[in-house]
Amino acid sequence: MDFVTGTGGRRLDYVRRGRGAPLLLIQGMAAHHEMWGDELLSALEDRFDIVAYDHRGIGRGDRAEEPFTVAELADDAAAVIASLGWSDAHVFGISLGGMVTQELALRHPAVVRSIALGSTWAGGLGGVISETSRRMVEAIATRDVEHGLRTGFEANLSARYAAEVPGASEIYRRRALSVKVPVPVVLMQWAAAQAHDTTARLGAVAVPALILHGTADAGIPAENALRLSELLPAARLELFQGAGHLFWWEDPERTAALLIDQSTG
Repeated sequence: MDFVTGTGGRRLDYVRRGRGAPLLLIQGMAAHHEMWGDELLSALEDRFDIVAYDHRGIGRGDRAEEPFTVAELADDAAAVIASLGWSDAHVFGISLGGMVTQELALRHPAVVRSIALGSTWAGGLGGVISETSRRMVEAIATRDVEHGLRTGFEANLSARYAAEVPGASEIYRRRALSVKVPVPVVLMQWAAAQAHDTTARLGAVAVPALILHGTADAGIPAENALRLSELLPAARLELFQGAGHLFWWEDPERTAALLIDQSTG
């Protein structure tokens, strides 16, 4: 089995495909590399050398026993870039992964070409996390798989997607269960996300920043994207009307086009 390496030699599970400019994909809480979906990766692979890795404790990688911070997850991301032999990379982070991307750009600016932040927040007193996110974490904590899947589906995808895509809930179920995600790791991720706060520091980010968010995001409301656009210098904000937290499932073509444009702008 091949792994990429995080901090302290920690083994992290990953998938790699495509050719072109380096693009690091960082997933969110309770998620893993399969959650990106073939639709998005296929739309990107002719333009990017894509690496989507899993956070510590997820999938086949080494176990995570001790609590961690978002900043420490960002150090993992920097170590992954180095272990791949890349000098730097474009970085696209979703939800918790978007928080990690912010810290990566602040802590390791030399390894970041550009950042794209999806469905995420800057934290702090002005940040807004909905009760839907809390309910999803509570459902996961019960260890009732079916309850967790139902709650996650409702939290992550819009009612429009659920109605229009045949077998939408089964697609979500299959992808969500394809990689092992231990409950204790999710709870540590939740604690790290709650403590995240980059509000006073984002003005120091010097690389191009793209902010992507679904207007029907039930977990991290879109007002967080507006706040990010105010905190980041010269950030570009793109909203996905009517899309949920997993907006790239609902519109992979537009997501890919925006990432490509970001990398060549």
